[in-house]
Amino acid sequence: MLGLAGGMLATAALAGCTEDAPAPVEAAPAPTAAPVAVVAETKPEPAAADELSLVLDWVPNTNHTGLYVARDNGLFADEGIEMEIVEPATGGRPQVVATGQADFGIDFQEFMTPARAEGVPVVSVAAIIQHNTSGFASLKSSAVTRPRDFEGLTYGGFGSPLEFALLQTMMEADGGDFSKVTTVDAGAADFLTIIQRDVDLYWIFYGWQGVKAELEGIEIETLFVKDWGVPDYYTPLIIASEDLIDTNPDVVTRAMSAISKGYASAIADPAAAAEILLAAAPETDAALVGPSQEWLGPQYQADAPQWGHQDGAVWQTMSEWMAEQGLVEAVIDWEAAFTNDFLPAS
Repeated sequence: MLGLAGGMLATAALAGCTEDAPAPVEAAPAPTAAPVAVVAETKPEPAAADELSLVLDWVPNTNHTGLYVARDNGLFADEGIEMEIVEPATGGRPQVVATGQADFGIDFQEFMTPARAEGVPVVSVAAIIQHNTSGFASLKSSAVTRPRDFEGLTYGGFGSPLEFALLQTMMEADGGDFSKVTTVDAGAADFLTIIQRDVDLYWIFYGWQGVKAELEGIEIETLFVKDWGVPDYYTPLIIASEDLIDTNPDVVTRAMSAISKGYASAIADPAAAAEILLAAAPETDAALVGPSQEWLGPQYQADAPQWGHQDGAVWQTMSEWMAEQGLVEAVIDWEAAFTNDFLPAS
């Protein structure tokens, strides 16, 4: 600034001088600043994302919507995680997760409890649905209104001791006689086909099969398991291995933060969540996903303080009931079977 002012004054003096006036003294040039070396700013390389996997229990459906919302809305990425969601192959999910073939899995309390009894080191880190939404369904025309009405009917299922224990407990709670039920092996048959043709009773998850019956105009009566003598329990849930929890609790915390936000989003906007599920699994029944999501959305958290929360009393009573029914040899250490520690602070 000072050099510029000096030059302006010198120019003015030259303009006003006469022939007799002495020539002005030329001002010395302003010193030139030494060039400053420019150092390129180097940014640290972004940390590589943790590559994790989660194995489903079945094909993608509305039990899983929050997982796909978390993945496709970038919630896992926000936590520095790249999550692969895979459909199950052979083998039980507890064993797959316990052996590190997958980092997380979807399982059920009624299946995880026997796995824990056999020493499989997996832990439930969140309940996807707060209350058991499964039940035994029959056609309305069968005139079943309570479990003792199952007498004389034919039940089709997988033939597992668990199914028979559920039916027997429900019937005895209502004064019925389970020995008067005929049971046949129906396997994974299509519910709406088999219930109209081959059997009178079938075990369903209402949020999928029951809603489908509604959409197709097939009138059914569903007696929910939790309403008739069987302890309420968590089905399904998210599991992780004891090893992952012990060696890398931070990654479990970050994964569950993303998953929790995914389910919260599915609760808040079931229609948008349904679209994400359909985009991720276009082979899914498009006509069913939206209504199923609407029905199931309020069930995710229900009356719990936050999504994913598990109550120790639920684990205790179900473990005791399974031991009483001979489904496990003894009551498991149910306090070690679940944790709420990785859910976000509510």
